[in-house]
Formats: sequence, structure tokens, C-alpha cells
Amino acid sequence: MTRTARFALDPAFTVGTVDPRLFGSFVEHLGRCVYTGIFEPDHPTADEAGLRQDVLELVRELGVTAIRYPGGNFVSGYKWEDSVGPAEERPRRLDLAWRTTESNRFGLSEYIAFLRKVGPQAEPMMAVNLGTRGVAEAIELQEYANHLAGTELSDRRIAHGDKDPFGIRLWCLGNEMDGPWQTGHKTAEEYGRLAAETARAMRQIDKDVELVACGSSGQGMDTFAEWEAKVLQDTYDLVDYISLHAYYEEHDGDRDSFLASAVDMESFIENVVATCDHVGARLKSKKKINLSFDEWNVWYMSRTNAEVSALDWPEAPRLLEDVYSVTDAVVFGSLLIALLRHADRVTVACLAQLVNVIAPIMTEPGGAAWRQTTFFPFAQAARYGRGEVLDVRVSGPTYDTKRHGTADLLHATAVRAEDGTVTLFAVNRSQTESLPLEVTLHGMELGEVVEHSVLADADPDARNTLAEPERVAPHAGTGARLEDGTLKATLEPLSWNVIRLG
Repeated sequence: MTRTARFALDPAFTVGTVDPRLFGSFVEHLGRCVYTGIFEPDHPTADEAGLRQDVLELVRELGVTAIRYPGGNFVSGYKWEDSVGPAEERPRRLDLAWRTTESNRFGLSEYIAFLRKVGPQAEPMMAVNLGTRGVAEAIELQEYANHLAGTELSDRRIAHGDKDPFGIRLWCLGNEMDGPWQTGHKTAEEYGRLAAETARAMRQIDKDVELVACGSSGQGMDTFAEWEAKVLQDTYDLVDYISLHAYYEEHDGDRDSFLASAVDMESFIENVVATCDHVGARLKSKKKINLSFDEWNVWYMSRTNAEVSALDWPEAPRLLEDVYSVTDAVVFGSLLIALLRHADRVTVACLAQLVNVIAPIMTEPGGAAWRQTTFFPFAQAARYGRGEVLDVRVSGPTYDTKRHGTADLLHATAVRAEDGTVTLFAVNRSQTESLPLEVTLHGMELGEVVEHSVLADADPDARNTLAEPERVAPHAGTGARLEDGTLKATLEPLSWNVIRLG
């Protein structure tokens, strides 16, 4: 069997256009994501609004677009009224989701101000509480946030110092309502009806809002697929997206399976698409429901229950602060590839989360901010993964895994920009062997390899830390070349690769 991985690229064969929202992220009131993460008024770099400017610079470099807020599990106990008005008058509340105390010093206005400082590409994606609240509170929040002036709620926003409406277009109708852990957990029938009622009311205020219905919290849920089918039966004509959430970790030292995590992610996407289209066919609708993969990441969830159970209502504790290795970053890059390979239907995606909590950016209170290993694949994909995704069908070596069956050693996609340049994103899943790669190029005037960037290390467990914040970074690959319309390159073992052709 050949050890060379091969595929062909032709601009006539595409998957779809990348929506910028594919490079979204997520800020939840969980651990130190907000407090001592993006917001730390006493930090040496803090601006007049209390936002850490060192973090803002890294967020801009990361290239995130839509940023989902305020949860997550947190939203199912969220009272939006607590988060507006003078900060010193806001109430402190128990957060049942994470057994912590929420001060509400950072709220809705501060979130919008943060987005505006990140840049125009940072779009709000707001979740409403359908766990412990309902239709009335959702439309009140919508009116407060978006109505110009002249009503009690819009005038209240103006009195709070925000003359201009927030312009929130993209709304999540609750969070993980299929999960028994969720405050206010509901059956599919209960949630489907509530989501439909909320969607109708929100569209009475603004018919052009974009709405995300809760899908399954993972493909392994007992109610998976049946949940989507029942929820969409009630909401199909009222919503634009259904959500997917998935997290991956290494189990019991089975690194081969961990490296193939994207096999499960792609299966998850394809199964949800099939369910959506089945419901559409049954309803005789020509509408297509797109997918909002609004939580995804590597997350060592096996540690979480013990962490949370030990808490006694502290404020902004260190929680879910996974420190990512090179191996984690390679898997993370493979998950990005999976999203790009389905850009025709996955048009929103949110990396969970942005700072400190299972995040690409870490901070120390009063101290430094630095990039985790996962920062680099995301930043490169957000920068170069814009345009048309080309159809990539790999032929090459495979290997067997315990959790995901047979997987390709090469996981890859390619994106063609408006100017005709092409960027390949590729992962070599082999832990020990380099992988020769040959890509045949059809119908494209490409003359050179502009760059071959590699994230790999002799120590696959190497990490960036406060003590060594630059231990891991991408390096230049060698030997990639174009020969007679064919790209030839060698991918290092256990590596994330970005190859740019011009």
C-alpha cells in the first residue's frame, strides 16, 4: 500500500463559500473568562472601561467574528435586567450552573462595548434564557437592546448611557435544553413549543432576526436525532439554524482515537443535516436549515464534575483552565478542517471559549496574557480560510482506531480566495511517521509555494505556560514545491500544516 496521500483540486468542484461567522467564539460567565480574563479594571493595561488591552490585542490577532454570550449553561439562570444600569447597583446572584457567585459588574452594555473594541468583524450573538424564563423576557431583552427609542425599555437603555441600539441580529433560543444538567431542562416537545412561541414573538418585533434553535448537546445523547426532528417539526419555518455542540478529549491514553476526533465531528454534522432535510421534506418545504456549531473544542470534561462539585459559590474561580499540548492543537486544527469541509451547511461556529476557560488565550490576574497552542491553528484558519472551499477527497494510507473505526492519516481541506490563491489546511495523524503529500492542481494558475507553516514538536505534550509562554509556535516547513501542476510536500508526524499557493 502506498504511503503517499493524494488528492486533486479543481475550482469547478466546490463545497461552498465560507461564512465569516464560521470563525466565531464564545464568552460565558464561567470561571475567569470574563473577570480577570477580558475584564480586569485594576490591570496595568486596562482601558477606561476595564477591558484588558493586552487581551484585546490577542483577540484581534486570533481573528474571531461572532461572539456568543452570555452562555452556555449560565444563560438558563440569567436575568438580563441584572446586567444593565449602573454597575454598582447591580445585584449579586448565585449561578446554579457553575456553583459560583455572579457580581454582574460586566453585563450587556460592557459586552457590546467589548465587541466594538475588538472591531467591526466582531458580531454579537446573544442567547436568551428559555430554561427558567420565557417569551416575555426574551422580547423585553430584544426591545431593550435593539429598539431605537420611545418605549420604556429602549429609553431605559438610553438612560443607562447607550443611545445607539445594540443591533443584535443573531439570537440563540436557549442553550442545551436537551441536557438533564441544564437548569430548566425540557423534553423536545416542551422545548419545541416554547422555542416556536419565542421565535414568533421575536419576529413580530423584527421579522429579519436570525434565530438558532437548540439541537443536541452531542451525538452521544440518548435523544439525538429524535430531538432535532421533534424540535424542527415545531420551529422549521421560524428558525434559521439548529445548534450542535461537541467536545473531544484523549481517553485512557488512546491517542490514535483522539487524533481521529474529527471523524465523529463530521459524522455529527452529516447526521444533523440529514435530519434537518428529512423534516423539510416531510413538511414539503424548500427551505434549508443551516447549522450553528456554536460550541466546539478540545475539553478534558472528565475533570469538570469534580472541579465544579468542590466549589462553594466563589466569585470567578480558576475553573476549566485546560493547558493545551501540541497534540491537542493538532486535533483542534482537525476540528477546524471538519467545519470548513462542511461550509455549505455549517455557517456559524463558535470556539468555546475565548479566554482562560478551555481557551486559546490565557491570562494571569494583574500579569501577562499569552497564546495557547490552539491559538495558532485558529488564527491561521480565520486569516486564510476565506473564500470557496474546494472539494477534497483523499486517497492514501489509513489506520484503525478503537473509538472511530478506520481513519485517514491525512485530514485536509483547501480554500480558494477571491484573488485565486489557494490555502491547504492539513493534519498528519500519524504519531511516528512523516506523510508524503501530492496534490494535483487543475484549472488554476498557481506558480509557487508562498508559505508552508507547521505546528509540530519533538515533544507532542509540549505546552505554552506562564513560565514559558512561547515554548510552542509554528515553524517553517521545508521542501514543499510545485512541479508540473502538482504540489509535493512532506508533512511531519503529528502536525498541523498550512500550505499557501500563489
